[in-house]
Amino acid sequence: MNIGFISTRLAGTDGVSLETAKLAAVLRRMGHTVFYCAGELDGAVPGLEVPELHFEDADARMLHDRAFVARESAETLIPDIGRRAAQLKQPLARFLDDFQIDYVIVQNAFAIPMQLPLAQALTDLLAERALPALAHNHDYYWERDRFQHSDIGAFLDRYFPPDLLNLRYACINSLAQTALRERRNLGSILIPNVFDFETPPPGIDAYNADFRQAIGIADTDWLILQPTRVVPRKGIELAVELVAGLNDPRAKLVITHHAGDEGPAYLHALQAQAAAAGVDLLYVADQIDDVRRSAENGSKIYSLWDAYPHADFVTYPSLIEGFGNALIETVYFKVPALVNRYAVYSADIGPKGFQFVEIDGIVTEEAVAMVKEWLETPQLTEPLVERNYELGLEHYSFQALRTLLSAELQIIGGDHQR
Repeated sequence: MNIGFISTRLAGTDGVSLETAKLAAVLRRMGHTVFYCAGELDGAVPGLEVPELHFEDADARMLHDRAFVARESAETLIPDIGRRAAQLKQPLARFLDDFQIDYVIVQNAFAIPMQLPLAQALTDLLAERALPALAHNHDYYWERDRFQHSDIGAFLDRYFPPDLLNLRYACINSLAQTALRERRNLGSILIPNVFDFETPPPGIDAYNADFRQAIGIADTDWLILQPTRVVPRKGIELAVELVAGLNDPRAKLVITHHAGDEGPAYLHALQAQAAAAGVDLLYVADQIDDVRRSAENGSKIYSLWDAYPHADFVTYPSLIEGFGNALIETVYFKVPALVNRYAVYSADIGPKGFQFVEIDGIVTEEAVAMVKEWLETPQLTEPLVERNYELGLEHYSFQALRTLLSAELQIIGGDHQR
């Protein structure tokens, strides 16, 4: 089949783009041909880039702000959304026709109302053509406070997501699955985030062998990795508390991602907290990028996957997550970890049997003692990380995803799950 992915953006390292790439890889292995349509695409991927589909499109932003900032009345706003939707249908129809799309996978455009007219345009087009489709929803508008106050509640309930006979639904966690059924009486399948566990993880090679030296960490130090963006919901203050509790000069907390999404205030607070607690915090975002490359001054830029093989331990103290991509990535790289029992972890991941040091919002003396024991006696963790890897292979691998997709593609065109 020719399968078309449609979204606002399919580029970069946001969760939607990353998981789309994994879905596409599995579908290709199954013998399907994959095409993309979005406001922004990566490189030379096959498909159609339509800038006006992007959530940063000027009209999309204006309509979004009228709905959720100014909270304009539905009476005046809905007609303008409809007019823009009619315009967006044209490039969407061209994509379906030019690439002879047999099956559509809508990536989050029916979940988060950043692009209000796109959801209406897609709904109308799918209804008119009765084209089989899957709405792969990563997070819903009702999960975000900023979308809770508007005058277009009826519009959101109609299009986010829409209720179509030819449209099926996929959630990334069971809590969202339950909410979708309770709120909209829509059944769904569960498609969690995955990794290519069938392919062994990369290790230390000629390029990344000097990673520790490059970031100022000795071979005898404990590299404690915080592999997430620096935003408050990641709970990184708990990682600082953990390292402070270790009270060992070998312990170095390394933060890999930039602190730009929600401003630098949280990073500055973490740095102040670390300084007050005597924690050696290294913010190395300028030395890590999506891919390996050279900086303008000729120095090496590493990928995140160059950091994992050097890590002795990973901290994942998130307060809220839609799933937990970095945690599964940690399992893939066979690194022991601490995890805060956020809601989706408690519902979906933890019950699978993974073994981590677990906390419930507080860094306890018991947690610190266990982490210290694992760091001082790494052979204790070898059977744990191997078992975690086996569980990842069973539940969150490309093969597990292939099984889900095979079943889904066999029943397209049938009744939804209600």
